[in-house]
Amino acid sequence: MIARVDGQVVLVSGAIPGERVTARVEKVSKSVAYAETVCIEEASPDRRAVAGDPLCGGCLYSHIAYARQLEIKSQVIADAFTRIGRMPLPSPVAVAASPEDGYRMRARLHVRHQQLGFFREGTHEVCDARQTRQLLPASVDALDRLMAALRAHGVEGIHEIELAENLDASDRAVALDMAAAADARALEGLASTAGLTGLATPFGVHGRAHVIDRLDLGEGRTVELRRHVLAFFQGNRHLLTPLVTHVVGLVPQEGDLIDVYAGVGLFSIAAAVVRRARVTAVEGDRVAAADLEANAAAAAGSVVPVHQSVEEFVGGVRLQADQQRTVLVDPPRTGMSREALDGALALRPSRFIYVSCDVATLARDARRIVDANYALTSAEAFDMFPNTPHVETVVVFDQM
Repeated sequence: MIARVDGQVVLVSGAIPGERVTARVEKVSKSVAYAETVCIEEASPDRRAVAGDPLCGGCLYSHIAYARQLEIKSQVIADAFTRIGRMPLPSPVAVAASPEDGYRMRARLHVRHQQLGFFREGTHEVCDARQTRQLLPASVDALDRLMAALRAHGVEGIHEIELAENLDASDRAVALDMAAAADARALEGLASTAGLTGLATPFGVHGRAHVIDRLDLGEGRTVELRRHVLAFFQGNRHLLTPLVTHVVGLVPQEGDLIDVYAGVGLFSIAAAVVRRARVTAVEGDRVAAADLEANAAAAAGSVVPVHQSVEEFVGGVRLQADQQRTVLVDPPRTGMSREALDGALALRPSRFIYVSCDVATLARDARRIVDANYALTSAEAFDMFPNTPHVETVVVFDQM
């Protein structure tokens, strides 16, 4: 949260807008100081008790009543568009709420001194993932059993564990970040850990390294997607279907769609099924691209997968100048590179749908899209990571 003291901007953790606190300055940079709340002098009515460690990864907003978290995230989006994008939004952005417990389908956990968990904010100290309530209790139980099995089989040198589950947690795969190969029998033993359906290492796969998601998109339309444990995928099981339904609903019926940063095809396959769109899906990551190709094969030819970087694709594609098309982008937190955005705009889409997990880079790119003769026509948000500052925003730009 932003405070100001004698003209100095101070970013204060553990506070709520409107509160008066005593905070200890931990670090000072050229333009901003960083402080941690040590005492609440005048508490906000939105302050609530925190059962666990508020600095454990994924808990920075846990001291704030959930309804106020949503308000703050809406304000953060508006501030980014005004300050970075230099374009005030016409109305507050609605933020779809999520249940706070057991929402995560994907997580990267760290192993330090035989302890598994998330990092405390700003440190490499491991804290207990269970207390954060982001993962299902059954997921944490399975990870605890895996750690016990690692010790029992004498497997060492693991620093990170990737976890991937499907919507109902009937599939649960893990990937071990290992520097050296372990005994094959030991790995087989690890893969048989109760609650796991697969285990992947750099040296091989035991069980299934993929999980299968089945999304019910209404009116009897179901989308089935496979994804590797290491493939990027939206992480909130409670909001996955609402997010997909919203994004796909923005795609014109039976139109041409270019989906870049397509991942395993979450939006591409759904748009083909629900909107009967003709989709070109572009993904540069090798693991996700393999899943995209497999998922597209079940779409009866309406999705053409392209394994290529976005920059290479937009630089080499040749399309009819008068063809109406929609471009959909879901870039990483860094946003679109200048080359990628210039190339996407050169396609002259009639509609540009931008899905973003970072409001700062979204606002930066939005400015350039608007300057290219597009109007920002709608903005919605989804609280994919409750109790954190992160928010997923979906913005539509239409050609003027």
